[in-house]
Amino acid sequence: MREVCLVIPCYNEAERLRGDLVLDFLESRGSASLCFVNDGSSDGTLKIVETLRMRDPERVMVLNLARNSGKAEAVRQGVAHAAALRRFAFIGYWDADLSTPLSELDGLLAAFDVNPGCLLAMGSRVKRLGSDIERNGARHYLGRIFSTFASQVLRLPVYDSQCGAKVFRSELSGVLFGDRFITRWLFDVEMLARLRNHLGRDAVLAAAIEVPLGAWKEMGGSKLRIAHVVKVPFELLKIRAYYRSRLPSR
Repeated sequence: MREVCLVIPCYNEAERLRGDLVLDFLESRGSASLCFVNDGSSDGTLKIVETLRMRDPERVMVLNLARNSGKAEAVRQGVAHAAALRRFAFIGYWDADLSTPLSELDGLLAAFDVNPGCLLAMGSRVKRLGSDIERNGARHYLGRIFSTFASQVLRLPVYDSQCGAKVFRSELSGVLFGDRFITRWLFDVEMLARLRNHLGRDAVLAAAIEVPLGAWKEMGGSKLRIAHVVKVPFELLKIRAYYRSRLPSR
């Protein structure tokens, strides 16, 4: 099995982080490693992830950021740390609340085998027969509205850009995460914009694949606030202007 490292950003996750599920996952998948990024937490998060590292120091890494930098920067720092080790064929990131079960990693990795040209596999919360997707109705409809605007900004047919379960080939680390993001919460959209600028729009349609998840469950305690939601339209416009100005001449 090709090695994979999942970056898990953590900010005050002491009440939600399930260490037992993490250890079960590591025991069942010998090719997977985890990099926890403690993003300046003020609760017991750091103690929990350090305990996990002591349980499996070969495959659990902890990156401690002294000050809270936001999810985008925490993920970026974690990806840079994993990429610098030069041992992983794939790197990804996962939400600390495990709303997407870690076992869903298998389906994302399978996308690379089925589609040799795949560079980025994205979990997608599609409620369908045979799936177990538990999502708040209001959030679902807001997500559909957001995805419509995100697709227009990117000029790409994205169903669920914001699902916190993504895996990419490690050689893309610099392209996707080399520079700081211009937004704190919409870095997933920025990442797609970077890939589009790097490959060209037509190539992205084959290189980025959305994988319907078999299971996903809405967890409480989201760090996203109304103030952030209100800013979303302006942030999307900011992303469109910034990345269109950086489209290469072809």
